[in-house]
Amino acid sequence: MFKLKITHCLGVLGMTAVMASCNIPKVIQRDENKNTPASFGGESIDTTNSASIQWKQFFSDQNLVNLIDTALKNNQELNITLQEVEIARNEIRMKQQALLPSVTLGGGVGVEKVGRYTSQGAGDASTEIKPGREMPDPLGDFRIAAVANWEVDIWKKLRNSKKAAITRYLSTEEGKNFVITNLIAEIADSYYELLALDNQLEIVRQNIDLQKNALEIIRVQKEAMRATELAVQKFQAEVLKTQSLEFNILQQIKETENRINFLLGRFPQDIPREKNFIALVPTSVRAGIPSQLLGNRPDIKQAELDLAAAKLDVKVARAEFYPSLGISAGVGFQAFNPAYLFRAPESILYSIAGDIAGPLINRNAIKAEFLNANARQVQALFNYERTILNAYLEVSNNLSGISNLEKSYGLKSQQVDALTRSIDISGDLFRNARADYLEVLMTQRDALEAKLELIETKQQQMSAVVQIYRSLGGGWK
Repeated sequence: MFKLKITHCLGVLGMTAVMASCNIPKVIQRDENKNTPASFGGESIDTTNSASIQWKQFFSDQNLVNLIDTALKNNQELNITLQEVEIARNEIRMKQQALLPSVTLGGGVGVEKVGRYTSQGAGDASTEIKPGREMPDPLGDFRIAAVANWEVDIWKKLRNSKKAAITRYLSTEEGKNFVITNLIAEIADSYYELLALDNQLEIVRQNIDLQKNALEIIRVQKEAMRATELAVQKFQAEVLKTQSLEFNILQQIKETENRINFLLGRFPQDIPREKNFIALVPTSVRAGIPSQLLGNRPDIKQAELDLAAAKLDVKVARAEFYPSLGISAGVGFQAFNPAYLFRAPESILYSIAGDIAGPLINRNAIKAEFLNANARQVQALFNYERTILNAYLEVSNNLSGISNLEKSYGLKSQQVDALTRSIDISGDLFRNARADYLEVLMTQRDALEAKLELIETKQQQMSAVVQIYRSLGGGWK
């Protein structure tokens, strides 16, 4: 009869929980847009993709390869990301444990003295105390038992929570790959910038020597009454201006070296590097087709995994509306006297119970969390779409940049050649009094600016190649 009452109560409780779980809010649905254009522009649909090339083969400069190798071991940001991966891995273990029964082993000691006029005391008083059967007063309590609790995962709440943890772990792995890709690109970019600054410094120093020679000539001509003090001061000012530019470039070189050392996780030191920057030829890059970005770009794969985890979070939040079934059980020994603690079967205790419960009063809090999970899912979807769009635009911009910079470099090379020849011509004309000193000054200034711009354009070319390799998803494999 007692068992029937318990079963009846559990049945009523279960029906109440089911009724309380009605009218659950709907999951927000929005289609994922994975469509990408057929190409990055033009008619070519060649699937050859430079992202498949390992970075050690993509970069041929051994000094650069050595720098990247060091950074992949010592860079602090990358090591921080690796710890995030470890944290996500441990989160999986926590979610896995929730699926299994929790078992605890414990013991306890207590003493109890009940009042004579309580229900328990009155019951004891009605018991006949016989010699050899004395019950102690106060009554001791010694026990040792193992207790297990288990939530039955009826609605897959715990399993979906575990899947979400696994998905987020995979997302952190892709995040690590994205950090590696950006780190390699940043080091290569800074390295080529350093080479460009070295060459600009060399050109500036050559120009200083040239300007000093011109200054000596103008001084001699002044003494011969063929030039004025104004011309001397103009040439002197131009030398000082170029010397100031030399120190500005030296400061940029130091800052660039220190930026590279920071990426390598080490204190300032010299960066070994090539010197003949202008002779470098940009690596030929094949962009493939846009759909390959979905598999090559770590940030796109990370955004996709974050979206999958957000969808699982919605399922977990939805399951909170349904009743949960818990089972608890225990087994051990209990006695009022330690001498009787391990006497079987008299001191053995055991219990098993099941309970089912669902939300009734606190539905607003659960509903709010469910709506938040829905909103986070939509956020993750928008982030996924934005990441794909950003990746496509990055590749498109870099491809256009490579093409335009190549044309610009060719024209600037011709400009430098023409201005270099004009320096000699202007000097000859000036010595023969067929050109004034301002023409010589302007020619030297234009030639210097053109040479510096040529080096800068070459650096932009090398940077564009690095950035297209990064934007295609190369470097992490």
